[in-house]
Amino acid sequence: MSASATPAQPTFSLTGRTAFVSGTSRGLGERFALTLAQAGADLVVTSRTLKSLDGIVKRIEDLGRKVLPLELDVRSYDSIVAAVQTAKKEVPKLDILVCNAGCNVRKPAVDVTWDDWNLILDTNLRGSFFLAQQAAKEFMIPAGYGRIILIGSVTCVAGYAGLAPYGASRGGVKQMAMALADDWGVNGITVNVLAPGWFKTAQNAVMYENQEWVEYLSDRIPLKRPGATGDLDGPLLFLASEESRYVTRPRISCSGESIGEPLQRQRWSPRPSTK
Repeated sequence: MSASATPAQPTFSLTGRTAFVSGTSRGLGERFALTLAQAGADLVVTSRTLKSLDGIVKRIEDLGRKVLPLELDVRSYDSIVAAVQTAKKEVPKLDILVCNAGCNVRKPAVDVTWDDWNLILDTNLRGSFFLAQQAAKEFMIPAGYGRIILIGSVTCVAGYAGLAPYGASRGGVKQMAMALADDWGVNGITVNVLAPGWFKTAQNAVMYENQEWVEYLSDRIPLKRPGATGDLDGPLLFLASEESRYVTRPRISCSGESIGEPLQRQRWSPRPSTK
């Protein structure tokens, strides 16, 4: 198309696409799956227990979309391979992958155990890599098309007290995305990181019980509020759609552009202040 041609109106439609979202039984993963379904995609949804997917399956079906629920524990390579192989038998293609499954353990660095470290890194980093690997190998590389969205965090680029293993895992996700984008770009696959800022989720809900902390946080965000779940819908759809065809490797920050340095110095407590 020449520079003078009339631009096409972006639609962000996912009609005819199939998306695989890990960790979809609650929180951001549930929202991601519904957002993709509302845009027209059929879904593969996963959790460590199938029963926990009953609610999201019904909501996607109520939108008129097809949905395949699968059991998946991203800490297990065998579970990852089995889930992707089952999807390969049940769905004709897989266009979009959202590596959302994640976990965290908040502790002072001196109290982090070997098992704490392995739980967080195995889930957030290793699990994301091998799920992306299997989806690319079995679906996207043969098709010459794919949208891989890795879920990061503000801790991709900033460090905070009590979050050393988590920050290591999310920083690794950012670096991994850059490598995978370079590896698979020739196959028509884009790889990007969607990095939410301070959103209230099941993982950090206890922190939002401390109103003093919430006010401290909000004061350091130019938009003066923590993120709301719907703030991620647009960036997610952009990265999942054809409109992002020439976007790969970036970290899309959805943090209200929080000011990192003062927050890095803050020694927050997971318990509300007793003052």
